[in-house]
Amino acid sequence: MTLFTTRATDSTHTPSAARAALRSAAVPLLAGVLTLGCLTAWTATGNAGTPPRLRVTDGRILTASNTEVTAAFFTISNTGTTPDELTGVTGPAGLRAMVGRDVEVAEGAHRMEMAGAVTVPARGELRMAPTGVDVMVSPPPRLAPGDRLTFTLHFRDSGPVTVEAVAVRPGQLRP
Repeated sequence: MTLFTTRATDSTHTPSAARAALRSAAVPLLAGVLTLGCLTAWTATGNAGTPPRLRVTDGRILTASNTEVTAAFFTISNTGTTPDELTGVTGPAGLRAMVGRDVEVAEGAHRMEMAGAVTVPARGELRMAPTGVDVMVSPPPRLAPGDRLTFTLHFRDSGPVTVEAVAVRPGQLRP
């Protein structure tokens, strides 16, 4: 019986070819590991930004001074490094609530209009006020000072936040 042995003459089966293939695969692998390490360090130090972190406080609603509309006010703080947007508000059952803005139409004359989305700045706050952004509520509920109503504020990135507003007389907005 004759045994045939063959010897590889193809250069891809030699030890030096295997080393070359290993080196060519190691370069992209090392680049990927290095990139992943740098991105991890970058995000760990906070340089990639943090999501919005919202806190809603100082909820106040004015006792009605007319039969058409009243207003609620909140302070929205964002400790994150990216902004968020207040996109809407839901009030108690039977009440219509929307984000509004005070607009000057003539010197000394103002009116309210729907505001749409309102930005809550990164590392900042949105402080609602009668001469700026507020929550318009209609019809105005019958409230006595100290009564509480629940509102849900809706944000683009952070999701809904439910908060209470305490009824106060006009002119007594500060907590």
